[in-house]
Amino acid sequence: MTDSAAGAAAPASPRRWLFVATILVGSFLLFLVQPMVARMVLPKLGGAPAVWNSAMLVYQALLLGGYAYAHWLGRFAVRRQAMIHVGLLAAAALWLPIGIANIAPAAPGQEALWVPLLLVASIGPVFFAVAAQAPLMQRWFAADARAGDPYYLYAASNLGSFAGLLSYPALVEPSLPLAAQSWGWTAGYALLVALVVAVAAARWHAAAQAPAADAAAAVPPPGWRRQLHWLLIAAVPSGLMLSTTTHLTTDIVAMPLLWVLPLGLYLLSFVIAFSTADRLVQIFAFIAPPVLLAAGGIALLSSGGGSMMIALASLAMLFVVAVALHGYLYHLRPAPRHLTLFYLIMSAGGVLGGLFAALFAPLVFDWAYEHPLLVLAAAALLPLPALFPWNEWLKLSPRTGAIVAAVLVAAACTIALKTGFAWTGRLEGWEGAGALAILVIGLLVTGWRWAYVATLAALMVAIGGVDTIKESFSGNRVRSYFGVYTVTDDGFRQERRLAHGTTLHGLQLTSPGHERRPTTYYGFQSGVGLTLDKADLLAGPNASIGIVGLGTGTLACYRKPGQAWTIFEIDPAMVAIARDPSKFTFISDCAPDVPIVIGDARLQLAEQPPASFDILVIDAFSSDAIPLHLLTAEAYDVYTRALKPGGILLVHISNRFFGLEPVLAAEAKARGWQAAIRMDPATGGEAGGLTSSNWVAFTATPQRMQRLTGGIQPREKAFDDGVWVPLDGRAGFSRWTDDYASTLPILIWKHIIGGRDE
Repeated sequence: MTDSAAGAAAPASPRRWLFVATILVGSFLLFLVQPMVARMVLPKLGGAPAVWNSAMLVYQALLLGGYAYAHWLGRFAVRRQAMIHVGLLAAAALWLPIGIANIAPAAPGQEALWVPLLLVASIGPVFFAVAAQAPLMQRWFAADARAGDPYYLYAASNLGSFAGLLSYPALVEPSLPLAAQSWGWTAGYALLVALVVAVAAARWHAAAQAPAADAAAAVPPPGWRRQLHWLLIAAVPSGLMLSTTTHLTTDIVAMPLLWVLPLGLYLLSFVIAFSTADRLVQIFAFIAPPVLLAAGGIALLSSGGGSMMIALASLAMLFVVAVALHGYLYHLRPAPRHLTLFYLIMSAGGVLGGLFAALFAPLVFDWAYEHPLLVLAAAALLPLPALFPWNEWLKLSPRTGAIVAAVLVAAACTIALKTGFAWTGRLEGWEGAGALAILVIGLLVTGWRWAYVATLAALMVAIGGVDTIKESFSGNRVRSYFGVYTVTDDGFRQERRLAHGTTLHGLQLTSPGHERRPTTYYGFQSGVGLTLDKADLLAGPNASIGIVGLGTGTLACYRKPGQAWTIFEIDPAMVAIARDPSKFTFISDCAPDVPIVIGDARLQLAEQPPASFDILVIDAFSSDAIPLHLLTAEAYDVYTRALKPGGILLVHISNRFFGLEPVLAAEAKARGWQAAIRMDPATGGEAGGLTSSNWVAFTATPQRMQRLTGGIQPREKAFDDGVWVPLDGRAGFSRWTDDYASTLPILIWKHIIGGRDE
């Protein structure tokens, strides 16, 4: 075909709107299906973080595969590409509507392989086909020489991803059960296929145009150095997004839905960086070094105290740095001829960053050290303008300027060590002045990358970094997929604490004679204390008791001779801490022979013989995260099966961010159960003081409830000693099931905004 013939056959316009619509729909579906499938597999796999890490890596691997497929497809004419891709979309439709594959359960120890297999079998082909949309549509867009730069379409892709991400928790999950969600997604997929066919028709005769018309067609492919540069620039924001989430939820504030914010900001950074707003990107690039210095300086802080200001600073840093790095990546983009190679390497960089932050770091580090390391990596890659070119103002030679910069860095390191070893947890007095001095030095040396990175590291050491590093050598901190646990002693108050990030997870008094005294949520006047104290009265001297959630093992000291106890705990690291008498002695003193079943409670209880327990205690919250799969109707079916007739179910619902009473009230109403709540107030600041706690008791037998409570009292007596009151239900509240549950209606928004912490 000659150039004139190709031009005659070309469509009347590049039809940009059609490509934008196709990319928006594809990206929207891609980021909508991820939380939807995660919600579907929750009852089957439980809520283990390892499951979510595996799921995330599966998504990233499928995305990389989709980009590789799009790159491979680029060797053909557009007409051939369209035929192959539409055929792939049609074949992938065999996996619709979205559902979970029915494969045999994992053998013991094979979960790490089984989880990816389940996800790939469930949505692999569909996800793979949709993942190829963004680069492939841009390639087809560029097949018309009049279309212009195709890279701005990547901004539309990430805008669609952002919309899909936010719409699930905000609109889809609260409005539709899973079956309706699946069919709705299927309808969206059908729309996407129709749009792809329309796009293919728009470029059907443009197959030979791009090589002939593209002036960059003769440009050789980028060298390996440039490709490595792309890989690293893409990897750092991806890893930083995940590490920011870990750092915030571990050590700053355990706020629900917080993971949505870093991911959303990460996607928005692409929207800005790949748009035509060059001036805006330049502004972000200019402010990135001081923002990274100021907010990245707290990256080694391990005692954030629930500060919302620190959380906001960390999120601002992520967004500014991601825009600057992605803008730099856009600046380094190749000619459209090599577009799919560019996106393939970008995707590989995203996988690399995800592997480091989500898989490698939890296995190697005892704390979230991946976060400061990725902050330093960002400093090493950012475009670094000389904010204050004092060496030029003073007309210094390059060598003299470098020597002065080295002296300034040495001063920063000296101040950092003095400040770090004197750190009291607040940026006040000497500590505040030292941190400010290091910050000023960092701003002065931005013209020398090595000096800027070194000063940033010094600032991290000064602001809590020494304490964080020292704790790693103490042997008192351990990390698992479920969190970071730190054991600390308070000699003045004579108590030993277990912290899960910033959340108190257990406490034992160390003063002689008080070691077995129940503390925190488990005092004698708490709901669980009142119930376990009456176990003989409620179920006889040989009561069978199940405890879901080990913690430090505090409840073990309620055990009495003749009782048969079984404890369920998801985290082996927690079992090791509770069983170690050098850390906590509740288990070794009170119940050394009690079996501890490791695994997700719902799955493990389902394996127990029917009618196993007279009393079943559910205390499985991790920090302030809700174990949603333990609060659905199907979960209560498991508990009912595990309980003896007339048995008592006790559920701990203390939470700073969620008001869970309506959830439990709806369940009790649906089952016709008796239900009451004991709200135990905090007892103040004395040693071993009790934290406030809310425990809900259920039983199908009114006589058993009467024996436990002595009679349910009016709600206004809620905080009287030993008093049980009715649950505070909510008219019209929908019962949670595996198919439908939403946390938005029960969020305590004033605590979200205020960042309250105990």
